[in-house]
Amino acid sequence: MLTVHGSGGRTMLRRAVDRARKEGAGLEIVAVTVLTSFDANDLADTGVAADVPSQVERLARMAWGEGVRAFVCSPHEASRLRGALGAEATLITPGVRAAGDAGKDDQKRTMSAGEAVAAGADWVVVGRPIRDAADPLAAARAFTREAR
Repeated sequence: MLTVHGSGGRTMLRRAVDRARKEGAGLEIVAVTVLTSFDANDLADTGVAADVPSQVERLARMAWGEGVRAFVCSPHEASRLRGALGAEATLITPGVRAAGDAGKDDQKRTMSAGEAVAAGADWVVVGRPIRDAADPLAAARAFTREAR
């Protein structure tokens, strides 16, 4: 998997997809929509007037039109993208925290692993909650159980 920013535009997305296909190595291009550390204020600071869910869907639909079939979105937008793009889309959701964990760090749009999967995520990304755990292996196993 190779991530590119959906905000890079149609030409960049199409070229990435075309090059991945040309190489024939099974490389999947993944479009990052809106970072999980962003909210509407952060979008506005970058000149985007849309709300977060609308911008996520706009970028995903544009990337879909250019051949991208995998997307990074927060768990909060997974259901919306699943409805908009269907079962063929692969949804990857960072910002996953333990159930009931209020400590979100800089992440503004988080859910538990179980909630993310229920919302339509194919893959969940768990970083700091495992890295920073007293027992990272036990934490990883707990996330795995929850996501099933």
